[in-house]
Amino acid sequence: MSESVVSMKQLLESGVHFGHATRRWNPKMKKYIFTARNGIYIIDLQKTADQIEKAYAALLEIAKNEGKVLFVGTKKQAQEAVKEESARCGMYYVNQRWLGGTLTNFKTIKKRITKLESLTKLLEDTEATAKLPKKEVIKLVAEKDKLEKFLGGIKDMKKLPDALFIVDPRKEHNAILEARKLNIPVFGIVDTNCDPDDVDYVIPANDDAIRAVKLVTWVMANAVIEGNGGTVEKFDDAAEEINQAEEISKEVAPKAEKPAKEAKAPTKKAAAKRPAVKKAAKKEAAPAEEAKAE
Repeated sequence: MSESVVSMKQLLESGVHFGHATRRWNPKMKKYIFTARNGIYIIDLQKTADQIEKAYAALLEIAKNEGKVLFVGTKKQAQEAVKEESARCGMYYVNQRWLGGTLTNFKTIKKRITKLESLTKLLEDTEATAKLPKKEVIKLVAEKDKLEKFLGGIKDMKKLPDALFIVDPRKEHNAILEARKLNIPVFGIVDTNCDPDDVDYVIPANDDAIRAVKLVTWVMANAVIEGNGGTVEKFDDAAEEINQAEEISKEVAPKAEKPAKEAKAPTKKAAAKRPAVKKAAKKEAAPAEEAKAE
């Protein structure tokens, strides 16, 4: 690892430095905070870069020793990145609700995975399904789809993972508790409102912006790829994918606002109150939108 695994420019352009509002913070994150601006904490990107390097080196060693990594990100902003990057580095993921006992009761989880495999095999057999009543087939498809939704990312996981990478320790608290019970090291994106003590390899970063989550998850996937002797892709290629995701989110946002324009005109009483409400809302929301723009 002679070169830096991520540049300051990439971190800055992805909005990794934007933390939460100053009223919503965890004092334990103080050492990772650079300053506060417009009511928003700004994360020290030099410390973020340093922590990324440490996490990268540790994850690379785990991969070198044929270790397996489970990527976990069930919040909306992380779901796509976790799924794509885990697939890119040949690892496992959970991007829907964390099922209790996924790690601590893995024997039971494996039974459900076996059930998923048998249902998949049955439904692929057209001759067998043709003999079943239509309602029964529909029921089996629904059961298979449900299992696939929650277990699809770990159906090839034959044993417990050697490391856990999570996005937002507050959201993935149950996953962390299970990992700790089993002494599985936890790597994670930790925002200013989180407790860093829950994570072994803390990466102080914005966990609410798609671009920030994508970038950090991309770097961690690269560590696994390099550890397995693969070729690490350049971040220029990653930036294009991140920008495409941003463009999609921008296109979707205006469409969601259209119904509001067709609403009936407000009453005189409501219209009179509106300016004051708008002004107050704008004053509070502006920094947050700048900080957590996806």
